[in-house]
Amino acid sequence: MENFLKLIFAFGVGFVLVLIAMPRVIPFLHKMKFGQVEREEGLASHKVKNGTPTMGGIVFVLAAILGTAISTLVFDIKNIFNPELILTTVVLVGYSLIGLIDDALIILKHQNEGLKAWQKFLMQAILAVGCYLYLENFVPGFTTEVTIPIVKVNIDFGWFYAVLVFIMFTGESNGVNLSDGLDGLATGLSMVAIAPFIIYAIMIKDYTIASYATAMVGALLGFMYFNYHPARIFMGDVGSLGLGGFLAILAILTKQELLLIVVGGVFLMETLSVIIQVVSFKTRGKRVFKMAPIHHHFEMLGWSEQQVTISFWFIGFICGIIAIVIGVM
Repeated sequence: MENFLKLIFAFGVGFVLVLIAMPRVIPFLHKMKFGQVEREEGLASHKVKNGTPTMGGIVFVLAAILGTAISTLVFDIKNIFNPELILTTVVLVGYSLIGLIDDALIILKHQNEGLKAWQKFLMQAILAVGCYLYLENFVPGFTTEVTIPIVKVNIDFGWFYAVLVFIMFTGESNGVNLSDGLDGLATGLSMVAIAPFIIYAIMIKDYTIASYATAMVGALLGFMYFNYHPARIFMGDVGSLGLGGFLAILAILTKQELLLIVVGGVFLMETLSVIIQVVSFKTRGKRVFKMAPIHHHFEMLGWSEQQVTISFWFIGFICGIIAIVIGVM
C-alpha cells in the first residue's frame, strides 16, 4: 500500500509544482522575449504562434525531478541514492540541456535553426556511451540481454547493446521533438507513452522508477493546462528532447527495449514521415506528403489543429494499450 501512496504522492507533487510555477514563468519568459520562432515556410495558421513563450519544458522536467526526490525522501529515504534514480536524472537533465542549448541558439538567432545536426548527434552519442558504461558498472543486475516480446526469447546483444542504447535515445528524442508541432500534441502523447512503463515497473516491483514516471505524468498533466490550444507556452526542445531521453531510459531500466517501438508508435510515424519526405524529394524530386512531419499533412488537408491533436492522441492511446497487453503476456 505504501508503494502506491508513493506513486500518488509523486504524481501530485509534480502536478502541483507545475500549476504553481507556470503562471510565474510565462510572464518572465514574455519579459525576456524567449518566444517561439516559426519556420518561414511553415503554415500560415501557425504564424500567430510567433512570440509565444517557449522553453516551458524546464518547468515540468524540474517538477518531475523534485516530485520524485520528495516522494523518495518521504516514503523511501534509503533509496535516495538509488543508481537507477541517479541514471534517470542524468539522462533527463542531459537531454534537456541539449534541448536548452538548441532553444537558446534559436532565440538568439531569431530563426528556427539551433544546433547543427552533427552537434546534436555528438552530444547524444556521448550521453548514450556514458549511460551504457553506468549501466554496466553501477546498476545491479543489469544485463545486455533483450527480450523479444510475446515469444519471450532472450537475445544477448553484448557490446552491441551500447549501439541499441544510442539508437533508442536518438530515435525517441527526435521523435518526440518532431511531434512537438501542435498545441498539446507532444505533451499528451508523452503522458500516454509513459503510462505503460509505470505498469512495467510495478510488474518488476521497481517502485523507484514507477514513482519517477508518475511524477513526470503529473508534471505533464499540469503543463497541459497551459499548453493545450490555444497554447500559452510551448515545451521547446528542452522539453521534447528531455522527454525522449526519459522514455528511452524507462524502456532500458524496465527491460522493455523493443516495446518502446510500440509505445512510441506515433513518434515513429512522425519520424518516418520526415525520412520518407526527404528521401522522396531528393531522389525523385517529389513530395509524398503535403508537408512533414505528418501532423502538418493533415492540417493542409483541412483538419483543424485540435482534430489532428485529438486523433493522434487516440492513436497513441491505442499504441499504449497494445504495448501493455504485449508486455504483460
